[in-house]
Amino acid sequence: MADKFQYLYEDPTDVLQITGSTPFGIYDNDNAFKNESVQLCKFVARKLGHPVMQLEFNSGSIYACYEEAVSEYSTHINNYNIKNWMWEKYGTDSRTNVTSSMSTGSNEPVIPNMGFVTELSQQYGQASNVGGNVTLHSGSIVLSEKQEYDLQTESTISSSHTGKRLEIQKVFNQGPSAITRFYDPFAGSFEQRNMLDSFGMGNVAPAVSFILRPISHDITRASMIETNDYIRKSNYSFELTNNKLKIFPVPNANDVGDKIYFHYYVRDEARDTNRTYMEGKTSDPSNVPYKFITYTEINAPGRQWIRQYTLALSKELLGIIRSKYSSMPIPNGDVNLDGEALKSEGREEQSTLIEQLKELLEQTSVSEKAKIEQETAEAQQQVLNKAPLGIYIG
Repeated sequence: MADKFQYLYEDPTDVLQITGSTPFGIYDNDNAFKNESVQLCKFVARKLGHPVMQLEFNSGSIYACYEEAVSEYSTHINNYNIKNWMWEKYGTDSRTNVTSSMSTGSNEPVIPNMGFVTELSQQYGQASNVGGNVTLHSGSIVLSEKQEYDLQTESTISSSHTGKRLEIQKVFNQGPSAITRFYDPFAGSFEQRNMLDSFGMGNVAPAVSFILRPISHDITRASMIETNDYIRKSNYSFELTNNKLKIFPVPNANDVGDKIYFHYYVRDEARDTNRTYMEGKTSDPSNVPYKFITYTEINAPGRQWIRQYTLALSKELLGIIRSKYSSMPIPNGDVNLDGEALKSEGREEQSTLIEQLKELLEQTSVSEKAKIEQETAEAQQQVLNKAPLGIYIG
């Protein structure tokens, strides 16, 4: 039996020789990895010239290259998955630790979801008052005969928010709706107008004739009325700058004592200064829960890539060993060693294999899939556009 620790290569005969020979032992319990180890050693040795030529390393050196090749393949596959699916795993359990990442566990399938989009939309929703996860509070100011009010100091808000920076989200200061100008305010009985007034529509006449027309007509008409009021006369509006509220028109004596309400949140709450983040959650590529792929689950094309990469690593390693001396003395002369050439070839083959793998993964990425679907749909549409329409005879 070949000794895995001897210094000249001999073919191994026992698959159990690989156990304990690899630097990290990641795949030592993977039966498929062990069962292929003997054949892989023979493949690499034959490609490097054995048994015609002696190889100045042992089977243990090839086992180390074998483990590195599988790990390299797994790393590129995992990086591909992280690129495509990290945001689907964002905020979920990472479950990443040294022990589990070196176990025989396999990658779990990722189910597309809206997790990250939901998180992002909450932030935009908060800013646009249509969602978010920050509590909106209510405040108010009491009108007096002045135009400008400082909401930071003159408003009535929760005592716990006093002195904190407020972010004003909405001011409830609305003028009469434009629809109240559509109808004759003098039509109808006094009782009918009182009833409508209880619903805030006291100047809308009930006794008018309605014309059936598109809703867009009313929208255009309301827009014209509001624009006319804004340009030609004093309108109910406000300006808000640096939490200073300016009221238009200036409140008069009849308005004194009335309140204007507003919604706000505290800036510190929006910045999550008090939020506690839990450990063990996926937040970036360093903790996305991908383990090394078990060799058993790698398909035939993947295994062939690993064989070729193992050969390239072994060729580089043999070149490093032979590069210790540029030549060896023999009777009547010297023999030049091919260490530098082997190193160069091995590294070049590694680069080529990695580029081929990256190109394949890029072609099957989610973004490329979307492009292919778009191109297919456009091509099908062009074909359909050239197809003659059927003639209908009624």
